[in-house]
Amino acid sequence: MEFILEPWPWYVSGPLIALVMFLLLGLGKNFGMSANLRTLCTIGGAGKFADFFKFDWKSQRWNLIVVAGAIVGGFVASEFLSTSSKIDLNPDTVVALKEMGFNNAGDAYVPSELYSFENMDISVVGILLLAGVLVGFGSRYAGGCTSGHAISGLSDLQLPSLIAVIGFFIGGLFMTHVLLPIIF
Repeated sequence: MEFILEPWPWYVSGPLIALVMFLLLGLGKNFGMSANLRTLCTIGGAGKFADFFKFDWKSQRWNLIVVAGAIVGGFVASEFLSTSSKIDLNPDTVVALKEMGFNNAGDAYVPSELYSFENMDISVVGILLLAGVLVGFGSRYAGGCTSGHAISGLSDLQLPSLIAVIGFFIGGLFMTHVLLPIIF
């Protein structure tokens, strides 16, 4: 008999996320992955190159537990909580992606046309590097990343986080419906 774990439903995982947020807020902590990456960069010596990374990272070492949890949690979810890597996409989305050249839309979490070594050419690497720089600039300019603003900032009822989340959604819609068809 094979035992397969299924992903947790929203009504279990949602309250668990809320519980973690209440605990963090009660302890005076903020959650966000960009803060965790800042801590890692500071440990790696980035403070020699930019003042942004000059801070007492030891006061933020709890962030490293979040990074480890994200890595371990991602592995556990991928290896033990997923029955396949196929994604249930809307048929219209599959057709639109095929028109852009993504032939295996929904067959994997990320498109092999972008993320396989066979398809890595200078234009794909350039697009991915530019995207990474823009995400890094955006999260620094917005004072946090999507997870920090959407989960922690909104939990703390911060107006700047609400504005940032609205901006993230507008940017995502613009990328999906305007820029992505132009690029591909």
